[in-house]
Amino acid sequence: MNLRQAEEGKEYIVQRIETNDEELDAFLFSLGCYSGEPITVISRRKKSCVVSIKDGRYNIDNDLAEAIIV
Repeated sequence: MNLRQAEEGKEYIVQRIETNDEELDAFLFSLGCYSGEPITVISRRKKSCVVSIKDGRYNIDNDLAEAIIV
């Protein structure tokens, strides 16, 4: 299941990141979003969602949310 399908307020563990873009992988890694790390969907918007990773909250677009497999 990807992050767009995840239930709000429930903590999930990132299984993998499905993208072929090395810069995007490095960006997500810098946020602390990589395999084995917990992630929580705080809220959803029309074109994005707010997630909690480690001690930070980030607004990510739907395409990126679909690349994060939990």
